[in-house]
Amino acid sequence: MKTDNRPWYWIPVLNFASGFPYVIIISVSVLMYKNLGISNEDIGLYTSLLYLPWVIKPLWSPFIDLYGTKRKWFLSMQLLISIAFLIVGLIIPANQFFILSLAVFWVAAFASASNDVASDGFYMLALEKEQQSFFLGIRSTFYRASMLTGNGLIILLAGYLEHRFGNNVQAWSYTMIFVGIVMSILTVYNYFATPKAELSIKFGENEEKSFGKVFGSFFKKKQIGLILAFILLFRLGESQLLKMLTPFLVDPISDGGMGLQTEDVGIIYGTFGLIALTIGGILGGIAISRHGLGKWMLPMILAMHLPIIGFVLLSHFHPSSVIYIYLTVIAEQFGYGFGFAAFMMYLIYVAEGESKTSHYSIATGFMALGMMLPGMVSGYIQDYLGYGNFFIWVFIATIPGLILSRFLIFPKEFGKKQE
Repeated sequence: MKTDNRPWYWIPVLNFASGFPYVIIISVSVLMYKNLGISNEDIGLYTSLLYLPWVIKPLWSPFIDLYGTKRKWFLSMQLLISIAFLIVGLIIPANQFFILSLAVFWVAAFASASNDVASDGFYMLALEKEQQSFFLGIRSTFYRASMLTGNGLIILLAGYLEHRFGNNVQAWSYTMIFVGIVMSILTVYNYFATPKAELSIKFGENEEKSFGKVFGSFFKKKQIGLILAFILLFRLGESQLLKMLTPFLVDPISDGGMGLQTEDVGIIYGTFGLIALTIGGILGGIAISRHGLGKWMLPMILAMHLPIIGFVLLSHFHPSSVIYIYLTVIAEQFGYGFGFAAFMMYLIYVAEGESKTSHYSIATGFMALGMMLPGMVSGYIQDYLGYGNFFIWVFIATIPGLILSRFLIFPKEFGKKQE
C-alpha cells in the first residue's frame, strides 16, 4: 500500500534511529569500557560478541515478515532500545556493571538488529520503486550521520562530563542516560511521522513464503563459495582495527598509545571525521552510478585499506603534533566512506533475484560474522604484538579480501545509472 506519505518527514529520522543504537552498542561501548578500566582483551572479546544478533538476524527476520506490521515492529524495538540504554546508565555505578551492562547491551543488540530488518522492509513497502531509488542516498547519509553522532558528539559529551565531575563512572552513567533519552525522542517522532502503510498480518497468512526455500536458494547462487569467502574475509583487517583503534588513541604513550583525552577523540571523529566520511560516501556513490562497479571495485578496496598505513606510522613514531592524528583519521574515514560503497553495492548484486530482501539480510549476516570473529581475538593479538606490530598485522589481514575480489564475476556496469 504505497501512498504519497511525505517521505522527507520520516526517512531521515527512521534511518538515523537505525544507525544510532548500532554505533552506541558496537563502537561507543568500546571507549566506555576502556575508560571504566576494562582490559583490551575483554573489550575485544565481549564487545565483538555483541555483533551476534546482526549475524543471526536472517534466522528470525522471516518472523517479522509473517507477523504484525513493520511499523509496529520498529516502534516496539526502538522503545526497547531506549529502555535498555537508560538501564545501562543506571547500572554503571554497580559493582558488577561490566557483566550487567553487557547483558543489557545484548538485549539492545537483538532489538537493534530487528529494528534494522523492520525499517528496511518498511522502506520498500511504503515507497514506490522510483522513490526507493531516489531516497537511497538520503538513507545512507542519515545512517552515516548517526554513526558519527555516536562516535563524535556522544563521546565529546562523555569527555566533557569526565572533566567536569572528575569521575568516569558518573560521567558515563549520565552519558548513557542521555543516549536513552535521545533514543526515546527518536521513537516518539517516528510514531507520529511514519505512515500506516501496511495491513497487520496474522501469523500463518503468509505460509507460502517458505523460509527454508528462501534460505536454501541463497546457497545455490553461482560462485557461492567464493562469495561467502569474500564477504567473510573482506573486513578481516577492519574488524580488528575498529576494536583497537579507540584504545590506541586514548592509551598513554608509555603503553604504546597516543595519549588523547576522550573529548579529543570525539572532536576528531565528530568534525573532520564526519566531513571526510560524508564526502567519501557521496563520491563513492557518484563514481559507481557513473561508471559501474567493475571499474571502481579495486580502487575502492585500496582506498579503504591503504590508510591503515597511517596508523602503522603513528604507532611507530608517535608524533607530538596532533595534526598527524587528524590527517590519518581523515584519510581513514574518507577511504572508508569511499571504499565501502563498492562492498555494499556488491552485496546488493549478490541479493539480486526473487527473494532480494531475505538474501540481502543473509549476506549482511555473514558480513557481521566476518566482523565478530576477528574482533573477538583482536585484544589478545594487540596485547601479544603491541600496537606497532598489531597495525602491521591488520594491514596484512586486508590482503585475502583483495585477492578474492579479483575472481568475483559480476556485470561490470552493475550500479551504473541508466540514461
